[in-house]
Amino acid sequence: MALKAGKRKSRLGSSKILESVPAAQRRPKICFERIIPDAQDPERHVRRAMRAEMVASTGRTLSADEVGHVAPMALVASKRWARGHVLRCRFLDGSAKMRKKVRTLCKAWEKHANIKIKFVTKAPAEIRISFYADDGSWSAVGRDALNASYFPPHLPTMNFGWVRDNSDPDEDRAVILHEFGHALGCVHEHQSPTFDRKWNKAAVLQYFQGPPNFWDEDDIRHNVLKKYSPTGIRATAFDRKSIMLYAFDAELFADGKGATNENSQLSSTDRSMIGKMYPG
Repeated sequence: MALKAGKRKSRLGSSKILESVPAAQRRPKICFERIIPDAQDPERHVRRAMRAEMVASTGRTLSADEVGHVAPMALVASKRWARGHVLRCRFLDGSAKMRKKVRTLCKAWEKHANIKIKFVTKAPAEIRISFYADDGSWSAVGRDALNASYFPPHLPTMNFGWVRDNSDPDEDRAVILHEFGHALGCVHEHQSPTFDRKWNKAAVLQYFQGPPNFWDEDDIRHNVLKKYSPTGIRATAFDRKSIMLYAFDAELFADGKGATNENSQLSSTDRSMIGKMYPG
């Protein structure tokens, strides 16, 4: 577990790489981390200072990939909420059944961290939740939700585009726990510096250019292929059972180790790590 969290007209029909994969398995739903741009971040001077310190401590020049990821990961620590913080959450829309799913399932994090999740019916609320179907699923990362210039108070900081009244219970649990993981400061496990799988880059690029993501190459590299720098990140050994890991098909890897797990529960490492982030 690491701490810090959509495709184009499908070309899969002509693909020999993924042709044999059932259609239902060809579309892993992957959220994107809503990390505020540097220019809109009032804490950017803190991030730059932290990054400069980390670069100096390495005693070497960082690679292009590291340069792109040290800064976001360095800011993760500053994005954690205070220990014991009461995190107020408010629904902006959604049916009673959809809201109940979120209220119930997100509480799993609360059992293992010194932080409280409280649902309110009136502003203010740090976490504002929508269920807009055409916007996928995503969340602000930690205290980024407080940035009113990027997340205006009348707009969501978290969206559950895949949660519906009759959606699959396991998928609902997975996405709700995952997005609240982002809200608490966690990042995607497949971009952890300890991720030990080898991507089939050609297959990955082809796969995510199709529906439902329609990502261009830069988006795919940013959201899937790039790892965060090990400099300045608190990360466990790669956790195959982490709720922050997506289920990727075997064909997307070049190491012959098969698909990644379909996780819908917090792993023991998730529980341990969030407890260290928010100790009692």
